[in-house]
Amino acid sequence: MTVETSSDLVLRVEDLHKAYGANEVLRGVSCQLARGETKVVIGPSGTGKSTLLRCINQLTIPDSGHVWLGDTEVTCKECDINAVRAQIGFVFQDFNLFTHLTALENVRIGPMRVKKMDRASATRLAHEELERVGLADKADAHPAELSGGQQQRVSIARALAMFPQLILFDEPTSALDPELIGEVLTVMISLAREGMTMLVVSHEMGFARSVADEIIFMEGGVILEHGPPSQLFTNPREARTKEFLHKITELYGE
Repeated sequence: MTVETSSDLVLRVEDLHKAYGANEVLRGVSCQLARGETKVVIGPSGTGKSTLLRCINQLTIPDSGHVWLGDTEVTCKECDINAVRAQIGFVFQDFNLFTHLTALENVRIGPMRVKKMDRASATRLAHEELERVGLADKADAHPAELSGGQQQRVSIARALAMFPQLILFDEPTSALDPELIGEVLTVMISLAREGMTMLVVSHEMGFARSVADEIIFMEGGVILEHGPPSQLFTNPREARTKEFLHKITELYGE
């Protein structure tokens, strides 16, 4: 794993813990993400992957540990969390679009309200980001008029319109029919190759193999193993990693 200087690091997570009663969801998770990297977090359900993402932007407050976005400690009590969240895109598995707004309005609302961009500039930006995700012709459509894959691509365009330092993806294809998954993954692959900094929770092993700089395998609230795809997929150190990858390959055929 390459050692980065602090100026290269977009994200640092140190010793995160989170429990709900007796259920320890995160048990000392540490990781980091350099500018332009894509890391994919894999592991069985209920192992803390989504909680990790939510702790990074404080949608869930960790019990202990530290998170930095660049040089700003997100977990510091004095942190302006709204300012930090404006720099972290979050793409959820269930889209989270405003159903009463068009695709363009969903993308435009953040730059206008958070970044105080004027309406004309925000509209131009929204059109550009919708075109970037292949939805230039759907600007005036409401979410109910879009397929699940199109809604997720609007969600990605909405995140991109905020010019984030980092985008978090929480199982972005899990709510999609199989034939719609590819259109979302194509956009994500393009973003990775453009150098967008991304932390992705996913079971899409083909995506992970093709674009991830590092795979992080979590189980039981800890990072059991991490490494480049070439190592993790062909010669995992941990027997549990090997077992999980075998099972998920059988299930998804990748």
